[in-house]
Amino acid sequence: MIAGPRNALRRSGDRRISWLLLPVALIALGPILRLLAEGFGLGSGLTLDHAREVLGRPSTLIALRHSLVTAGAGTLISLVIGSAFAFVVALTDIRAKGALVFCLMIPMMIPPQITALAWMQMMGPSSVLLGMLGLAPPLGSPQPLHSAWGIALLLGIQHAAIVFLTLRAGLRLIPGDLVEAARVAGARGARVWAQIVLPLCLPSLGAGAAMTFVTALGNFGIPAMLGIPARYSTLPTLIYQRLAGMGPSALPEVAVMALLIGAVALAGVLAGRVFLRRRAHGLVGLSAQPLSLSLGARRLPVEAALWSFIALTLAVPLLALLATSLIPAYGVPLTPATATAKAWAAVLFDQPVTRRAYANSLLLATLAAAILMAVAIPLAWVMQRRPSRISRAVDMLVDLPYALPGVVLAIACILAFLRLPFGITLYGTLTIILLAYLSRFLVVMLRPVQAAIVQMDPAMEEAAASAGARLGRRLGTIVLPLSAPAAAAGAILVFLTAVNELTVSALLWAGGTETLGVVIFNLEDSGETVMASALAASIVALIVVLMGLVQLAAPRLPKGCVPWQG
Repeated sequence: MIAGPRNALRRSGDRRISWLLLPVALIALGPILRLLAEGFGLGSGLTLDHAREVLGRPSTLIALRHSLVTAGAGTLISLVIGSAFAFVVALTDIRAKGALVFCLMIPMMIPPQITALAWMQMMGPSSVLLGMLGLAPPLGSPQPLHSAWGIALLLGIQHAAIVFLTLRAGLRLIPGDLVEAARVAGARGARVWAQIVLPLCLPSLGAGAAMTFVTALGNFGIPAMLGIPARYSTLPTLIYQRLAGMGPSALPEVAVMALLIGAVALAGVLAGRVFLRRRAHGLVGLSAQPLSLSLGARRLPVEAALWSFIALTLAVPLLALLATSLIPAYGVPLTPATATAKAWAAVLFDQPVTRRAYANSLLLATLAAAILMAVAIPLAWVMQRRPSRISRAVDMLVDLPYALPGVVLAIACILAFLRLPFGITLYGTLTIILLAYLSRFLVVMLRPVQAAIVQMDPAMEEAAASAGARLGRRLGTIVLPLSAPAAAAGAILVFLTAVNELTVSALLWAGGTETLGVVIFNLEDSGETVMASALAASIVALIVVLMGLVQLAAPRLPKGCVPWQG
């Protein structure tokens, strides 16, 4: 009886595939294709000679080695921190798990340049906090963080939450019955963990390690703040320095380096997938009785150790950042007589560049979240309800701009939008930054909406079609209300990520289009440390407030939409 409406529904959806998928593919993949063309010598007869020249330079090879060292060491540190928290939070009966996870997530949400700035204010001879405690090293002592191990340490702390989230999800799949069976057979303590828990969670650990490595490889803020003063270049900072020093004339060179970063990142992703396939186990879903261990008398020492780590890696650096923001000039000790909020007033009210950066960042983050929310719902519907070769290809490829390091996407956008037809250029405008955000964060919005639409029964839409409802009405009255919570959660994540973004915007900004991350980096680079600290502290306050609002709204959102919720 409903065959006719069903066919009409299919034809109506098929007609919209071309106009919906094509612009998405162009925005998400067009810049990447342009980058590939430039890297392979577009305009020079498609030759690899230029690529060989760039890749053969000592500076490129040194930066590549530094990137691999810092990203690799940072990934190991993230594995240690993230796995320790995941095992304890997911498997034991410690208290205040929600607050602990919330605090662990904050470093990942804070811009990396703020993390680096806060740690620099906590350590070194000019630390205001150490000076107040009488523990500051003698003046003239080197800043210990200006080194490879300093970069790796902060990369590890910044990205530990990625390992935590992926491993916790895997641990929740382990049924408690397996451990009980092992205990009945005589296994105890470390043997249970080594022979049952660890092998079952290795796929999650591998996935977390791969994501962490790719994220650390493309991180710009921490290597820039800590590495440039020490002349320790990684590939992202080398690209930034080449582009800042030579301008658009350096695009062919930096395109090759961007492709090099992309190749290493994709190799890391593929290695992670191979590991997952070889280590996959047949767990079928959340267990009715998830594994739970009682710590007994050890619970209090474990809780004290976890909260001490949070205090040392989060609270103390942020206190040092706040202390620096309250002095009249860098180098002046903080006392009741010298404490002042002049830097805060200057940053928030007097400096046009910081007011403009706040406006730009909030505008770009809001527009990106709103546009992607409007696009994601119909796009996810087409992908799930009308699968085709085109939709499946787009579904696979929209992950690429997010998986690749941000510096790769930034160079790709410069190449794609520098020279448009009729003499139009988007380089140096807010539009190119917005397009880069749309490309990078599309998948962050799309995946939660897809998950929501998968759970909807198509019979509701078929019934509406049989009653004469057209596609637009069906989307507006059935699909939109049911997928709105997931879309709202995705929009929140896009906003939180975009408002503090630096890696992409650092290569795309020009006078008048500064973002908050760019202004902090420029203030610190020009010696305005007190003002940089005040601006950074205000951004941390904004991020924590936004995360708090998400936490309060979590009970009304679909389960799993808020990443730090269990």
